[in-house]
Amino acid sequence: MQALLEVILPVFLVIGFGYLAHWRGWFSAAGVDGLMVFTQKFAIPCLLFVAIARLDLAQEFDWRLLLSFYAGALSGFLLGLFGARNLFGRSWEDAVAIGFACLFSNSVLLGLPITERAYGAEALSANFAIIAIHSPFCYGVGITAMEVVRARGQGAMRVAAKVLRAMFSNTLILGIAAGFAVNLSGLPLPGPVDDALDLMVRAALPAALFGLGGVLVRYRPEGDMRAILYVCAVSLLAHPAITYGLGRAFALSPEALRSAVVTGAMAPGVNAYIFANMYGHAKRVAASSVLIATGLTVLTAWGWLQVLP
Repeated sequence: MQALLEVILPVFLVIGFGYLAHWRGWFSAAGVDGLMVFTQKFAIPCLLFVAIARLDLAQEFDWRLLLSFYAGALSGFLLGLFGARNLFGRSWEDAVAIGFACLFSNSVLLGLPITERAYGAEALSANFAIIAIHSPFCYGVGITAMEVVRARGQGAMRVAAKVLRAMFSNTLILGIAAGFAVNLSGLPLPGPVDDALDLMVRAALPAALFGLGGVLVRYRPEGDMRAILYVCAVSLLAHPAITYGLGRAFALSPEALRSAVVTGAMAPGVNAYIFANMYGHAKRVAASSVLIATGLTVLTAWGWLQVLP
């Protein structure tokens, strides 16, 4: 109960303040949109750039950590894909969008603050190692699967071009790529630039959490409840359970295991709805899953914190 009160509730109170402010009309829809543009296209890419630029790549990029997390994530995608197709009779395009919602956990807006509050800022190195390839991996899987099912006989080169174009127009991926470039080159950043980036980084998570609350006002649960609950179960239970089992089997350190499982246990991110909206499939399932799973994370994250060493 102490973990719930001290670690998880503060994060969700900030989200709740954003939800209340927009719901009551104290913060306009245009304000929410502007705040999310600031965080998603500027502040969070700066956060990821700084984190990757400063990361000890040789130490933190442990194959056991990445395999534990991403095997769980890919399993979630496949459970969502084939569950939507075979259990709920959805089209292949809908099934890919639902699979993407099961794949894309909210590693930044929820995973980072909850891990930091639970284990301290020094525990975030493994989180950043996961996040470094999270967007490229998830968008690569989702876009490739969607373009393949939509192509229906089109050439592989055309599909590959669409995948690359979609991935490298994503500012999160650009921020990560720039961070790797600085890290691998060893070039130091000028002091004023470094200080300016730190200012942006400090604004990123609080602003993004508040904005996320405002965004969730729009995602009202309507219909498709069985599919929505299925996405919640895969995201909040199956993905972290698979990651936990693999992490224990690979003898991950307690610190790496915590980061992997907490990140895997987060609700689908807003990117799940963005992906569904981009292709025009399963938008209601994706939107409602983001809303309901985010609320359920208050309890499920507390449960996983009790399980972890």
